[in-house]
Amino acid sequence: MARKKRKVPGINGASSADIAFMLLLFFLLTTSMDTDQGLPRRLPNPPENKEKQEEVKSKERNVFKVHINSENQIAVQGEAVSLTRLRELAKEFIENPANSELLPEKELVDIAYFGERMVTKNHIISLQCDRVTNYQTYIDVQNELAAAYNELRDVESIQQFGKPYKSLDDEDQIKALQDLYTQKISEAEPRDYGTKKK
Repeated sequence: MARKKRKVPGINGASSADIAFMLLLFFLLTTSMDTDQGLPRRLPNPPENKEKQEEVKSKERNVFKVHINSENQIAVQGEAVSLTRLRELAKEFIENPANSELLPEKELVDIAYFGERMVTKNHIISLQCDRVTNYQTYIDVQNELAAAYNELRDVESIQQFGKPYKSLDDEDQIKALQDLYTQKISEAEPRDYGTKKK
């Protein structure tokens, strides 16, 4: 007598969706994702109406204009400068040590740990580049401008707290230095300044 072939029972696929979901969830929770870090910039609060907008317009002496043209040349207040000189010019502008009338106005401000100090509270560094400016030049200029603030903070931090700004771990001390030299870098929309003619 011939034997009957036994039928192999089908695999129950009802739970496969649950297993796939649990695997997906496991990988999402255990995998770390790289996050790009941008340049830290604080945007000003939007003005409430047109009258306030007109008041916000800075005096010419309070604005440090930095332009990068299509050939990656840097100009400060309309004069060509090298990248190496940019940091020193920015530091002088931010600090205004001699209280020059050509540099930002100084105001008396009460700052924690430092007491009442004259600071250039309303200064702004305005950065504008050409649409075809090299990205590396743009980043280099950004780094020099940020370094100007950090060097000024370092000097005050060493005098007041005995260590550089980046080594501080007390949030109140860090905030006091940021209040002393508030980073105000405004990035204007890129333009076509001296685009090369073909």
